[in-house]
Amino acid sequence: MSDALHSAPLVRMPDGTVKQVGPLTGTRVWTVPGRASRPLFTPRADVARLAPGEDRRLCAFCQDRYLDTTPEKSRLVGPDFTELRHVPASELSDTVAEFRRFGNLFEIVSAEYWRENHGFRQPSEVVRWAQEYLADPVGHEHIRRLAHVREQASGVPQSLEEAALDLVGGSHDVVVARRHVVDGARTDDQLASAGRLTPDEHGAYIAFTVRSLSEIAQAQPHAAYVAVFQNWLRPAGASFEHLHKQLVAIDEPGPQLDRELRMLASDRGLYQHAIVDMSVQQGLLVAATDGAVAFAGVGHRYPAFEVYSTAAANLPHEHSAGEVRAVSDLVHALHAATGEHVPTNEEWHYRPPGAPWPMPWRVVLKWRISNPAGFEGGTKIYVNTIDPWQLRERAVAELTRLREAGRLAPGIRIGDECTPDDVRLRYAEGA
Repeated sequence: MSDALHSAPLVRMPDGTVKQVGPLTGTRVWTVPGRASRPLFTPRADVARLAPGEDRRLCAFCQDRYLDTTPEKSRLVGPDFTELRHVPASELSDTVAEFRRFGNLFEIVSAEYWRENHGFRQPSEVVRWAQEYLADPVGHEHIRRLAHVREQASGVPQSLEEAALDLVGGSHDVVVARRHVVDGARTDDQLASAGRLTPDEHGAYIAFTVRSLSEIAQAQPHAAYVAVFQNWLRPAGASFEHLHKQLVAIDEPGPQLDRELRMLASDRGLYQHAIVDMSVQQGLLVAATDGAVAFAGVGHRYPAFEVYSTAAANLPHEHSAGEVRAVSDLVHALHAATGEHVPTNEEWHYRPPGAPWPMPWRVVLKWRISNPAGFEGGTKIYVNTIDPWQLRERAVAELTRLREAGRLAPGIRIGDECTPDDVRLRYAEGA
């Protein structure tokens, strides 16, 4: 095999095998003929009928179990998604939260990490909120119970005051949707995935997450980056089969961002050249809105879509409301096309605030439909059962069907309907 063929991002071999190399990662992926028709998921064998009201208490994230999670930082209520902040424990059930934000009970990067490694101390407003929460008898009992759970898990006792401060002032948050199953569900497998939200609900969900990202970054001065992701279903790493995103402040961007920044040093238009232009040339364009564009991704371990903002802004919270909604509508459409029974990871990528080079905001949606095993571990060549062309074909067909059914936001252009302006990234303009 020639060096050019070996390094090309996407090649179909004479026998039909498709070989890929991730333009940003260098990951090598093969798709072997005959494997793409396998089912994307196996139907559950343990489906159970729901008793009246059970749909609101299936897991700790459900509507009737607000006190099973940590103190709530904010919630969105009503048809206009009005934001309420720091709702006292005794008032949590006075309104119904369409979306809630609270700290993860078992953080990836803990409050102790920031305290011991960076000398971080909570600001006065967080200390005051913790004291006010404890002053409410319901809040006091809430903190006491959560502190006991954490102590049982870690073996490290904390005073109620210390526990309250860590629980309300952590830098690993969860954003949770109201429904576990769809409204009117009769069985527990009728899950309310991101694609089952309305476009307006999903728009509020994404915008709420963007605001949360900004607030975490501002509240934790030692954070170099805030990782944002969504694990859907247990094979994709979810603890609960209840729609939620996670936001985790970390003190380094990580090796993949470091790699991309090195590549950007010699090519500011990296994403336009290596991703967008290549995807157009290879016929991988899936859909677009006035502000975002989606492709079938190349060089991923799993079938993956990539959604790029075409705005000039780099960080999600630098985007206007309309620019955020443009990204949301495409991500929602791809979730809807995926279906609620396919395990997925949603990953957000954007420029670290301290980075010297411009980078676009992009969201990657991966179908976790296979498990890397000994072959992948030994060779670092990954077997992806659906190649990018097949993925694009599936998505375009399903998006067209969903649009005809009225399931998608208006204004989405699908496949060949996209225009040349849709594939122009503006993140580096003026750089």
